[in-house]
Amino acid sequence: MRIITIANQKGGVGKTTTAVNLAAGLVLRGKRVLLVDMDAQANTTLACLGQAKAELTCYHLLSDDGVKLSQVIHPVSQMQIDLVPSHINLAACEIELISKVGGQTMLRSRLLEGATISYDFIVIDAPPSLGLLTINSLAAANEVLIPVNASVFALEGIGQLMSTIRQVQRHLNRPDLRIGGMLATFVDNTNVSKDVERIIRQQFAEYVFKTAIPKNVAIEEAHSHRESIFNHDLESKGAVAYQKLVEEILQRG
Repeated sequence: MRIITIANQKGGVGKTTTAVNLAAGLVLRGKRVLLVDMDAQANTTLACLGQAKAELTCYHLLSDDGVKLSQVIHPVSQMQIDLVPSHINLAACEIELISKVGGQTMLRSRLLEGATISYDFIVIDAPPSLGLLTINSLAAANEVLIPVNASVFALEGIGQLMSTIRQVQRHLNRPDLRIGGMLATFVDNTNVSKDVERIIRQQFAEYVFKTAIPKNVAIEEAHSHRESIFNHDLESKGAVAYQKLVEEILQRG
C-alpha cells in the first residue's frame, strides 16, 4: 500500500484539486483508494460530499481512541473512492495532539490500526501550514507530493518544507519517507509561468514530474459540480494532464 501526502504550506497551489483528481484517476486505473482530508478548511470534503454533513470526521479519528477508522470512512459514489472527511473542529485537534503521547504520529497509528481495510493507495490532503496536522500527515506517509504553482512566489517556503520532511525522517523514525515528486500547477502560456516552471525544473530536476497541470476552467467547473475532472470532462486539458500524472506515479512505484 502506498500512502501519499500532498503538502505545501503555501495555499492556492492546487493541493486539494490534486488530491481529489489523483484519487479519482487512480480509481480509473483499477486501484482502491482512501482519501483523507487533514485540512480543517475541509475543501476536499466539500469537493466530494458537497453540503452533506458527516457525523464522524478526521477530528474524531484523531481525538477519540474509541472511534475506529472504519467508522469515519464515507463512500463517495460518484468518484468510487472512500473519504475520511474533515470539519472545522479539526483545527482544535492540533492543540489536543500536543499533549497526547504519540501526538505527532497519531494519524499513522490510526491508519495502521485499520490496516485490515485493504487499499492500494491512501491519499492525504495536508493543511497549508507546517503545524502538527501536517507533521501527522507526513509521518503517516511513504511519499510526499508537492504541488508548486507557476507564479512569482512559487518557491517561497519550499526549503522550509524540505527541512520539515528531513526532520520527520530523522526524529519520527520515518527514514522511508521520500519526496515522491514536485508538480507544477496552474501552468499557462505567460512568460512568468514559463520562467517559473523552467526554474522549478532546473532547481529540483530529480523530483519534478514531467507532467504539469495547466490552468483549465474545466477543473474549477468540476469542483463546483462536486465531480472529479474525469467525471466532468474527460477530454479536457485538465483531465488529460491528471491522467498523465497518474501514469507517472504508477511508473515511479
